[in-house]
Amino acid sequence: MSMQPSRSQPARVSVRSRVHAAFPRSRPSFAAMVSIVTIALGSVLAGCSMPTHPDSAAPPTDPYNPAATQLLDDTQWQLASWADADGKTRPVPSNPAGSAAGSAGGSAVGAPISLNFSTQGGQRKTNGFSGCNRFTGTYDLTDGKLSFGPLASTRMACAPGPGSTLEQPFLQGLADIEKTGVQMQPPQQLQITLKNGDVMTFTQRAQP
Repeated sequence: MSMQPSRSQPARVSVRSRVHAAFPRSRPSFAAMVSIVTIALGSVLAGCSMPTHPDSAAPPTDPYNPAATQLLDDTQWQLASWADADGKTRPVPSNPAGSAAGSAGGSAVGAPISLNFSTQGGQRKTNGFSGCNRFTGTYDLTDGKLSFGPLASTRMACAPGPGSTLEQPFLQGLADIEKTGVQMQPPQQLQITLKNGDVMTFTQRAQP
């Protein structure tokens, strides 16, 4: 029996080995991984950014509430500042020592200009000190706006000073009110804006 020469079998190479040979595995570098994570994180943060509220660019709220004007009954006020339409301020009398004399009917130099509201007797009445003379009359509160009826005033001679300078503009201003508002947060203030753009600001006085 003759022996047949053995034939050598070729080595079998798997398809996976061929793929690995053609495309050898390589691990990405640390720098490349950091770059990928940074890009992904940036995309997430961009998608989650907080939207801008439309009111963020709005002007600040006016603290002087027109509706609070209805609360002026039975209150007393003192002129604290007067600003012209162009923003220039006028000197106002503010001598505390003259306040009592001014409120009692005198014409004390430097006595503060005052504005008082009363509902005694069931009628809205006003009185005050206009810088040199006393005045009296009626007032009304309608739709958040303060208005005055005809005002009667004494006719005393006025000494030079801020009070006498402001007296006529003050009395005329009470007849030409454009809008009014009251700041309810302490210190409470009354703001009267005139038709010419001037703004008078009053601080509340304690009840006698």
